[in-house]
Amino acid sequence: MRALKAIVTCCVFAAGWHSWPAAAQQVIDRIAVKIEGDIILLSEVRDLAAYQQLVDGHAEPDAKLVSELIEQWMVNNEATGARFPSPAESEINREAAKIASQFPSPAAYQARLKELGITEQTVRRIVTEEIYMARYLDYKFRPVIRVDDAAIEAYYKQQLTPQLQAKNQPVPPLANVTEQIHEVLVQQGIDSRAATWFDETKARMKIEIEPVPGTPNPVPVASSGNSGGTGAANDSR
Repeated sequence: MRALKAIVTCCVFAAGWHSWPAAAQQVIDRIAVKIEGDIILLSEVRDLAAYQQLVDGHAEPDAKLVSELIEQWMVNNEATGARFPSPAESEINREAAKIASQFPSPAAYQARLKELGITEQTVRRIVTEEIYMARYLDYKFRPVIRVDDAAIEAYYKQQLTPQLQAKNQPVPPLANVTEQIHEVLVQQGIDSRAATWFDETKARMKIEIEPVPGTPNPVPVASSGNSGGTGAANDSR
């Protein structure tokens, strides 16, 4: 699909260059990243920035956005090759509705979309991509994450208890939160394994990053993920 997009983009540029009046010539889109014979467009970087502003109130720096899109490409490339199933429509609808519900009214939501220059279709596309990526990384790494009782107890004593005490909230018995802590540590293990996989895979790939307008130098391709210790013994899949 990206290869087709590249052909279409080049055809648009070519047609404009040879036949359009000079006053009408303008760049519709441009390539931000060349990756293994495929491309990531600048419009995708801008769409992700607008989406983050919509959801979080601010966008990450261009370097982080580009890195995240490269990682998304890596996941899509491997997951589609493995015929990993797409997210259910009901899940996409639910997550998209959560975003819209952050606004006081449908009109306010539409106004913000217009202000950011992003459509509901683009929001649904990015939501779908995020769900797909999270599901695949969970599938790939969860089976190899091991969390022992010592790691759970250490998290309870060193992180959860101080956090609750700082907020003057009651500290529940360890037995009441063991399952929740276990899941937190599993997620940290998945994040850590994914970050390592991204970095190692990027080092083997041919990636060319074009300077993003407003960014003086090409951005690095280091993993955008957050590493976290789990107190677990794990092996890559």
